[in-house]
Amino acid sequence: MSGRRPAAGRDRGSRAKLRSGVRDGPPILEVREVSKAFAGLSAVERLSFEIRRGEVFALLGPNGAGKTTTVRMLLDVLRPDSGSFLYRLGSGGASPHADPARVGYLPEERGLYREVPVLTTLVHLGVLRRLSRAEARERALSWLERLGLADRAKDRLDTLSKGNQQRVQLAAAVLHAPALAVLDEPFSGLDPLGQEAALDLLRSLREGGTTVLLSAHQMALVERVADRVLLMREGRELVSGAVGEVRARYAGGSRLGIRTEGPLDAAAVERLAALDAVESVERTGESALAVALRPGASFGEVLSRLSELRVVSIATEEPTLHEAYVRAVRGAGGGGES
Repeated sequence: MSGRRPAAGRDRGSRAKLRSGVRDGPPILEVREVSKAFAGLSAVERLSFEIRRGEVFALLGPNGAGKTTTVRMLLDVLRPDSGSFLYRLGSGGASPHADPARVGYLPEERGLYREVPVLTTLVHLGVLRRLSRAEARERALSWLERLGLADRAKDRLDTLSKGNQQRVQLAAAVLHAPALAVLDEPFSGLDPLGQEAALDLLRSLREGGTTVLLSAHQMALVERVADRVLLMREGRELVSGAVGEVRARYAGGSRLGIRTEGPLDAAAVERLAALDAVESVERTGESALAVALRPGASFGEVLSRLSELRVVSIATEEPTLHEAYVRAVRGAGGGGES
């Protein structure tokens, strides 16, 4: 049962609320059969996906999966060998290129002015993004407050920790209220508090109408906020879809951790295992069971049998994106997360 996470009702509720902001109409970005190779080695191969206006969409996979190469191509930092992009960022119609004024970008590598005060840096970047100096200052102070850095506004960037520098970079990426925020490894270098701040930032962007494309390998964090994901391996799409659908399809159903009063009743355990809703039953102790439900099965379908076991506690756990990724890799003939 290690590796699975407890069900997080608050996060599911947050995602449900955020999904209500996804707008109908054509996607804000279409990626069509994009490929890129370096020195004859394929980095991205015939990758296609679309991002709906108002959602959080995540490219997921281990290092070397092709996520950063994909991000750099869609921002015109790299030219694809083949394929195309189509943006609908404003009222001006579709375009094959991203309008820098309508896109916010957090690169994987840090690139801010290390010897300049944090607030000065953010205001300068805001002015470059066509904000007035007063508006840039107001927005910078607001984001620093929300990211827990209000007291470091006058400090030089190089005096901040690695995690706090990442928070400043996050603020810089979204300062101008972009239509599309492209965040490459936004959780890099963040401690648990910083990770929560980043998750709150992503939720805030969604609530404010910004579409988010993020590239990351921390699947446990991404699944708490993303609406849809595309899992990549060796430059190719492995699987894509809504977070819950991907988990249910590849990671299996929910799992119950059960503790009973006294030793397990062998006959009752066998009757529980025989239910159609149950995929497997594993004894994890003299009075403990791990019950894996089949995808789509509900807790109610096994409730009658559980009453025979003199249950004293039940912990419900949901499958994770990490498990879905590992199973999808193995199903595709891979040996693991290479």
